[in-house]
Amino acid sequence: MKKIILLFALSLPVFIADAKEPPVYTKAEILGDVDPSSNKGFDKIKSKYTTKSGIYLRDEVYDAFKDMWKDAKKDGVNLVIISAMRNRNYQAGIWNRKWKNYGGDVSDRAERILQYSSMPGTSRHHWGTDFDLNSLENSYFESGEGKKIYEWLSANAHKYGFFQPYTLFDDYRDAGYREEKWHWSYYPTASKFQRAYNHIVKYDDIKGFDGSEYAPTLDVINNYVNGIETPPYFSEQ
Repeated sequence: MKKIILLFALSLPVFIADAKEPPVYTKAEILGDVDPSSNKGFDKIKSKYTTKSGIYLRDEVYDAFKDMWKDAKKDGVNLVIISAMRNRNYQAGIWNRKWKNYGGDVSDRAERILQYSSMPGTSRHHWGTDFDLNSLENSYFESGEGKKIYEWLSANAHKYGFFQPYTLFDDYRDAGYREEKWHWSYYPTASKFQRAYNHIVKYDDIKGFDGSEYAPTLDVINNYVNGIETPPYFSEQ
């Protein structure tokens, strides 16, 4: 049986995910139709780790983040979660506001919003595996304190199971969202959600928001849900 294996140094954890394992999540979980405050699989993030109130991550993601936060702190790096699990209704609010505020022809409005924002029902934030750190501007991470944070994450986040899914476009990643230096994902769980998404979700499930009719035309499942950069720490065996 083919495996996808993340190999670190011997002193670091090894995450193993079966590429052919059946989906273990419900369609509601995959599409973000859950309330994390009443779901036993989620933890509320304490104020020491975030600027927001009432936000959540999956238990295992939160545990890994706390380990990473503690070690970053020892190196003088302060990691602050500014967004975590977002359900489909919350994402619809973000999307619909942008749809109303963006000018120009509606035929390309969805594609312009998709540079940095997901259609409801397609966001990795729905899964409780992903979070945004410190700033929503790439420029913040290119100098001063932000550069120090990004360099630390680039060198160390994989030790805790995290990676940056939206990198610069290159020969491998030539579609999807623009680079997001603030967005980090917990591979051991997110990879399972992504496989489940491709098994379960159809375009009929991506609806109920302004411009949803453009989801099939823009092939958002292939280009955006699957349009990530797989980190070099993962290899197929």
